[in-house]
Amino acid sequence: MQHHTNTGVREVHTYRQTPHGLFVARDFVDHPRVRHWQAHLLPALHLVVCLYDFHVQREHDYYLDIAHVHRDGAVWIVQDHYLDIVIHDGRTAELLDEDELHAACAAGFISDEDVYQAQLRALVTLDGLHHARYRLPVWLAGQGVQLDWLPAPRQVAPAQAAPQRLTA
Repeated sequence: MQHHTNTGVREVHTYRQTPHGLFVARDFVDHPRVRHWQAHLLPALHLVVCLYDFHVQREHDYYLDIAHVHRDGAVWIVQDHYLDIVIHDGRTAELLDEDELHAACAAGFISDEDVYQAQLRALVTLDGLHHARYRLPVWLAGQGVQLDWLPAPRQVAPAQAAPQRLTA
């Protein structure tokens, strides 16, 4: 199966329709920081909720893309609205890429109405996360949404794994 992105076509190992949208997962081949990506496309919330598995220390817990998500027959379409929210679960959330949103509007890639809707969706999401103490699963549960994720892929094959020393 393939996933068409703004940077090319990628192989996907999991597509699964859920009660709230579509779940997608794929490996990142030869990426310097990321080894695996999972995402839930949530049309009713205008979000793509991403979970990245990093080669080294986790940079964030969740990454949200503000987007218009819809289906055209069997094809799922995501129109990125350029705003992103990075969540450090239980601690904080940060809005990113406002400059990209306004540059896209100035270039005619996105309408003034889409800019307004993206900003509104970002504010509603950030407000909800704030009231849920920045715990994404808690906020989503309040929206009637529960997300399931695949287990994190192993970093090192068991035969190559170094012994772990446990200290008290």
